[in-house]
Amino acid sequence: MAIYNEFGPEKQIEVYDPKTGLHGFLVIDNTMHGPGKGGLRIAEGVSMEEVFRLAQAMTYKCTMANLPFGGAKSGLLVPKSVPKADAVKWFANQIKMFIPEHYVAGPDMSTGEKEMDIITEAVGIPDAATGKSLKNGGLPHELGSTGYGVAWSLLSTLEHLKKDPKGTGVAIEGFGNVGVFTAKFLSEYGVKIAAVSDSKGTIYNKKGIDVEKLISVKEKTGAVANYDDCQKLETKDLFSLDVDVLIPGARPDSINENNFHLVKADIIIEAGNIPMSESLEEGFFRKGILAIPDFVANAGGVISSWVEYENSKSLRDSYDKKPTPRNVIEKMFREVKTRVSENTILALEKSEKEHISVRKAAMEIVRERLHLE
Repeated sequence: MAIYNEFGPEKQIEVYDPKTGLHGFLVIDNTMHGPGKGGLRIAEGVSMEEVFRLAQAMTYKCTMANLPFGGAKSGLLVPKSVPKADAVKWFANQIKMFIPEHYVAGPDMSTGEKEMDIITEAVGIPDAATGKSLKNGGLPHELGSTGYGVAWSLLSTLEHLKKDPKGTGVAIEGFGNVGVFTAKFLSEYGVKIAAVSDSKGTIYNKKGIDVEKLISVKEKTGAVANYDDCQKLETKDLFSLDVDVLIPGARPDSINENNFHLVKADIIIEAGNIPMSESLEEGFFRKGILAIPDFVANAGGVISSWVEYENSKSLRDSYDKKPTPRNVIEKMFREVKTRVSENTILALEKSEKEHISVRKAAMEIVRERLHLE
């Protein structure tokens, strides 16, 4: 795969420590509107190509959300012999020459507020990373900003289609931070969570799942399959269930050529990053299945990052790690709801007007905002 496109990337950095085997990647895709924003992913098999694809998606996401950020992403391969904290500190020191003028880190797979605190400490400025702990002035993903945005993307889609949220059946792939909060917020608006999966299996109940009970089961046992009063299936079976809405929220390409034809949902809301290829999205469009792309639907996390970043910048000259004020948290939720809802509707309206997929409509908006058209 060619690791470049019309937007970038502007920089690709690869670092390696032969003594420990630590191997890191940083792709700064585009900085037209501001520093590249994107999370640090620690995952087995992460590669420059995967990091590029994710950085590219961040360019789209930040531009679509009308934020003063560009797109970037980083990835880190950590041998089992190296503690995660040591690995993150090493990586932060390797790339700190790019922070924060060209890159602002954030949480991603296997990283969270602890790792963001480590990066901030290593670089020495509060706006080196977002998603920090509340005690260090951050807005951690544990507040549920991404899931909150995904929920509002679906609620806005249903409103646009004049469909009642109550009784709408949803299947959610993945029950980590994003999946949990997506389910929690949707259930508060009467949406029926009919199926949930994790790496150990899928549970399905056409009448609906008690989300609070499921959260408790997952926390105590580590698997959604231990929830009772439901049908137990394999993880892969989630995609073929008879539901109104499918929300993929795990690793890239979870919807692929093997399960594309099995999807029965009328609406797909992409909670995970690049859960399918663009060609498959076009295939769903031809089948009459509406797919809201990741960079529209899951922008809640980066919108939250922007609110935190602006607050952290104001503390740069007197960095004393103050706890995050309540008004900053409230602003974050307002901004996520407003921006995700407005951009979902904007993309849907353009899609209908021009008879193109929602992704193509959203990409035209991105190109216009990046002055490429």
